[in-house]
Formats: sequence, structure tokens, C-alpha cells
Amino acid sequence: MKTLLFIPLLFVCSMVIGQSNKIIGKPIRIGKLEVAQYDIPNRMYWDNAFYACEDLGDGWRLPTKNELNLMYLNKDKIGGFAKDYYWSSSEYSSGQFWKQNFDHGYQSNGYTNYVNVRAVRSF
Repeated sequence: MKTLLFIPLLFVCSMVIGQSNKIIGKPIRIGKLEVAQYDIPNRMYWDNAFYACEDLGDGWRLPTKNELNLMYLNKDKIGGFAKDYYWSSSEYSSGQFWKQNFDHGYQSNGYTNYVNVRAVRSF
């Protein structure tokens, strides 16, 4: 069973590593936060999203719940967001993480959904 879960993770990691420059693009700065110019190409479960952001290297990661809200408030300046949910790194409860809808700003929790991902890093 562990092998079956590991194979999709390897696929996601190899896909992201090969596309890191296409995802990061020209990062947009909001305060002390840099936001990748583009989403990671595929919607994914939280654990895959966490590793996909880390695999971009150089401090890239999932945004916190508050950073995600800051991104939502600046979505027109940043650009390129889907009108759908994005993962944060903030845990709601054991195994559940906050996400935010970039159409209406609503934050909720979950763990079983394929959700969009945008990487950030602090500078």
C-alpha cells in the first residue's frame, strides 16, 4: 500500500522539478512575501501540494492561512488565480488544512480534495 501512495508523489515531484522556472516565473512581492507567478499545473491533495512547493527549492513553500488571505486580497495585483480553492499550510485539526476560495474569499478546511496550489517564500 505504501508503494502505491509513493508512486504518485514521485510523479508530482518530478513534474514540478522539471517545471520550476515555469511555475515561479517572475515572482510578485506583497510585503515580505514573494508569490510564484503561476499555479502548480495540477490540482492536488494537501500532502502532494506541500512537497510540490518544497521541491521548487530555494525556500518555496505553501502559504499560511493568513498569507493565503493576503494573496486573495491582492489577487488582482498578483493575477492568474483560478476562481476556486487554494491550499494553505495551516492545520485546522489533525490531518485537515485550511484552504481559501479565490472567487469569494471563503476559507474552509479539508483534506480529501484536489485543490489548486500557489507557492510562496519569505524574503
